[in-house]
Amino acid sequence: MNAPNSFRAQPDDRGHFGPYGGRYVSETLMPLILDLEREYRAAKEDAGFAAQFDDLLEHYVGRPSPLYHAERLTDTLRDSAPDGPHGEKRGAQVWFKRDELNHTGAHKINNCIGQILLAIRMGKTRIIAETGAGQHGVATATVCARFGLPCVIYMGAKDVERQQPNVFRMKLLGAEVRAVESGARTLKDAMNEALRDWVANVHDTFYIIGTAAGPHPYPELVRDFQSVIGREARAQLMARTGRLPDLLVAAIGGGSNAIGLFHPFLDDADVKMLGVEAAGEGLDAKHAASLAGGFPGVLHGNKTYLLQDDDGQIAEAHSISAGLDYPGIGPEHAWLKDSGRVDYTAITDREALDAFQLLCRTEGIIPALEPSHAIAAVARVAKDMPQDAIILANLCGRGDKDIFTVAEALGVQI
Repeated sequence: MNAPNSFRAQPDDRGHFGPYGGRYVSETLMPLILDLEREYRAAKEDAGFAAQFDDLLEHYVGRPSPLYHAERLTDTLRDSAPDGPHGEKRGAQVWFKRDELNHTGAHKINNCIGQILLAIRMGKTRIIAETGAGQHGVATATVCARFGLPCVIYMGAKDVERQQPNVFRMKLLGAEVRAVESGARTLKDAMNEALRDWVANVHDTFYIIGTAAGPHPYPELVRDFQSVIGREARAQLMARTGRLPDLLVAAIGGGSNAIGLFHPFLDDADVKMLGVEAAGEGLDAKHAASLAGGFPGVLHGNKTYLLQDDDGQIAEAHSISAGLDYPGIGPEHAWLKDSGRVDYTAITDREALDAFQLLCRTEGIIPALEPSHAIAAVARVAKDMPQDAIILANLCGRGDKDIFTVAEALGVQI
């Protein structure tokens, strides 16, 4: 694909990023989708909407989230880095955008604040959402409690089992959690059920989608709400170091935390970017790496890279991380891959577990399993970069929710 003049260009009027995206929805949903797009365009021009959004991010969410120089992790990676061809020392500086310190413990709250404000503008009185790791469900339940709206959260039964702390948090916040028993009982199946609910209740229901996927305008609006991550990181790193990063790194399931970090930097040609998919048990076994192991198709209202068989049937995804356990990816990431602007790699469950423990022991930070994939990729690439290079990775979630999964994987009794 030929590179565009600006990688930050908006999708076209039908929601396509190149050949990806669009809105493949039932006739029942199309009027609501068009209403949502009109309301979002109006909100973007409304200074009052922006002021309310920014006020809630600052005083409710706790933004800006810190930018942290991980000195001990940097030194640890340097200790095992080979010298360069002329004997020069290697090992890039590692910095983290700490979105796990947001209210609710992840980046998801940024998008939920924006979408609940849109729901209220549209006069919707009931909220639904899907969730995998539970962080989006918690964030949705949180904003519904804050604004006094009832909500139903769809969650795969397998994810309910492995994310009990987040299930309890959602219930404490007043949400109804519906366990989905169909399919693989994970995120894809939860999204299927949420879409069915939406079709049946379009008159009063707003669907807060948790990632930069789904029918247009969701990929665009989720990206825009999450771009606060990259805007803050850009300003903070310039203030701290006087320069932009050499490399951005973020984990990718659907891709909202990654596109939120990447988007404000897309037109900075010297800033490289690396999205990290879940390789699960390996790309030749069970995994959730749609870009590495899939091909284009249509799912959940948009065209993108999907894990599927030769007949177009969706394959089951696998990752130790419930938030990455999805057989597709946001359409903007598909376009960025084909255009060559962003590189993508994949990290296995084992590598993510090792990175989880590495960050705990070097920095005193317990990450979620989602950003643990990004940390593993950082550890892989930092050793081959010069010591004055800067890697900026997004810590998109904290690891409270994953301690039981990690303990089971490590054979530890707790």
